[in-house]
Amino acid sequence: MPKLKTRRSAIKRYKKTANNKILRKKAFKSHILEKKSAKRKRKLSKKINVCKGDMSHIKKMLVF
Repeated sequence: MPKLKTRRSAIKRYKKTANNKILRKKAFKSHILEKKSAKRKRKLSKKINVCKGDMSHIKKMLVF
């Protein structure tokens, strides 16, 4: 059986932590930022954990 390749798009979007959790960026921070408050933009720039429902799909894409 050949080795599995990782999806390059997934590597760019997700990061694995030391405790085997996966981090992702929040959406809505790329454009139309003028009408969003500074507090909202600051909260959108932080990273959060991926939910359990998506974890199995992302682990398959990252192959670990």
